Amino acid sequence: MPAKRPRSAPRGTANDAAAARAPAVPRDKLPAVDRKTLGLIVDLADAVATAAVKRRDPWLDIPARNLSNVRFNKARKIVEMGGQTNRRQLFNLSQAKSYMQTLLVATGCKSLIDQQKSTSIRGLYYLLKHTIEGTREETFATQEECDPIIEDLEVTLQSLREELHVYASNRGGMVGPITLVDSGDEIDCSRMGSGGYSIPSIVEANVIRFKECDAKFILHVEKDTVWRRFNEDKFWRKHSCLLTHGGGQPPRGVRRMLYRLHHELKLPVYCLLDNDPWGYYIYSVLKQGSINLAYESKRMAIPEARFLGLRSRDYQRCGLSPSVQIALADADIKRAKQIAAYPWFAGKKAWQKEIETMLTNGFKLEVESLISKDISYVTEVYTPERLAESDWLD
Repeated sequence: MPAKRPRSAPRGTANDAAAARAPAVPRDKLPAVDRKTLGLIVDLADAVATAAVKRRDPWLDIPARNLSNVRFNKARKIVEMGGQTNRRQLFNLSQAKSYMQTLLVATGCKSLIDQQKSTSIRGLYYLLKHTIEGTREETFATQEECDPIIEDLEVTLQSLREELHVYASNRGGMVGPITLVDSGDEIDCSRMGSGGYSIPSIVEANVIRFKECDAKFILHVEKDTVWRRFNEDKFWRKHSCLLTHGGGQPPRGVRRMLYRLHHELKLPVYCLLDNDPWGYYIYSVLKQGSINLAYESKRMAIPEARFLGLRSRDYQRCGLSPSVQIALADADIKRAKQIAAYPWFAGKKAWQKEIETMLTNGFKLEVESLISKDISYVTEVYTPERLAESDWLD
């Protein structure tokens, strides 16, 4: 559904800008990953054209992105998407709009690849948003209407959003003994100051290349506040590691970066997260993959990742005071029981005991609570001891 400028549209509209876009880069000059993604989009368009020529109802089979179509692969130890699909047809009144929106998003992504440009999710929404000629109908009413279509296209093409040249905002950082090349610029992550290297949304091999690395492992912490303590204390230098954070729930760029560092450089991943259902969930996402992104677990999940802490028993083991306790809310209790029932946790006695202990305690703990012992207790005592004793959950 290509965007067309109504005859009455004034000059200078977004559609004029689209019409004046940069010329396409020759196909043979594109990176290999872009040629592959472009081919998938063209195949999708060819199927529509073939159906039209044969006077058949064009349709798309979109893999179902719901809990009933997700399974845990015990052999690979990751969450995977099943084979259920939902058919989206042009000549079905209830599906026609979403069908055309899907093709419109594909058209927009093809244009980005052709021009070797990228845009944000928000940018793609505005790039494609316009009034359909001869009607008062908008292609997309809101951003919330566009986002699921982008995800539908990802799973249909089995391509990362980033391979479609669409990115999210940066959220996450890294510091440590590694030199990488980012879009042609060489970056020494041991010389990035207090802020560290900001992990971008797109971290694929055609954008970021690892050059030199002297790290022995990766320590991933939940929040940037804890990360700053580790960075200020130069934990990464003393222990020859990469120190990363994802600003809470790690975004896709951080997960992909951890995946690449683990698989390409063979670096073990240890996760220092809060002792609460949210910390358990973040670990689950890093280790097995997320239900919402089950179709990308094979390129994001790290089954070998280990949970270094904070643990339920640390309240007594570390001699913490009652003032650091945070009472469990009903939502926390419900969420903890849901996580305990996840297939990848259900059969692990250590994890069942961990969650049971938290529920018995009746409170949760943040990593920052260790500051009550000493400002650098987490970097100088807690984490080094857990690593030396191989004291983690798997």
